[in-house]
Amino acid sequence: MLPLLLFGGFRTLIDRLHAELARQGHPDVRPAYGFAMQAIGRDGATASELGRRLGVSKQAAGKTVDRLVELGYAERSADAADARRKLVRLTPRGFDSLARSAAVFERLRAEWAEQLGADGVRALEANLRTVVPPTAIRLDVAGWFGP
Repeated sequence: MLPLLLFGGFRTLIDRLHAELARQGHPDVRPAYGFAMQAIGRDGATASELGRRLGVSKQAAGKTVDRLVELGYAERSADAADARRKLVRLTPRGFDSLARSAAVFERLRAEWAEQLGADGVRALEANLRTVVPPTAIRLDVAGWFGP
């Protein structure tokens, strides 16, 4: 039952996040896009780097990038250090989505604290940090769940 409860908690947070993002002007953002934008980060990444960070093929990463570009969350540009490389960078819309996501997660955490008590949420987080190795917290969730 524990795995289902943990997954249910994850899904509850993610589903509520995306419903709120839609209300705030980001209706097309999907969980996989959020992971990809996190992996692209402030400095950008090539499709190969993005694939490695997400645990997916370069082709799968490329398809995600295509969609992010189409939706206005990312753009491709030449790498100033190597013109043969194309970097994927987040646009202001991409950064806005990530900033709003962080704010929504803070509100959702606060709601949990209202229901469980602040000490209860802190204890839950501390207990999870005890049993979840730091190396298990990665962005390659999309690869773990499959295509």
